[in-house]
Amino acid sequence: MKGAAAGDGPWLDDAAGRLVRPYTVSGGRTRPSTTLDLISQVMATGATPLGHLGPEHGQALERCRVPVSVAEVAAHLKLPAAVTKVLLSDLVDCGALTTKPPRFHHNPTDRSLLEAVLDGLRRQL
Repeated sequence: MKGAAAGDGPWLDDAAGRLVRPYTVSGGRTRPSTTLDLISQVMATGATPLGHLGPEHGQALERCRVPVSVAEVAAHLKLPAAVTKVLLSDLVDCGALTTKPPRFHHNPTDRSLLEAVLDGLRRQL
């Protein structure tokens, strides 16, 4: 496909954008079976997922070899957070991922959390 970035395969095209609609990626589901926040940490367990999973599941699982936030996975996959949460919950359900609630769940406006986010953003720029 002309214009597709290397490694993106048939799912992205520079001119047309995403060729597969997000609701198709999640099988039309809009609610994850596992409660996940954007800052929840997910990590691969090493277990092989059973059943049919799409290419985005594999990409998410690859990204989760180290603890990573749901927001980071969504950004890497270039998918909406709601769709990413559905994909990640599929992987949790089949035992391929484990999840940990955010450390600062009790106070999401904690100054140290906000400073950590700011530091991370600065490193990315």
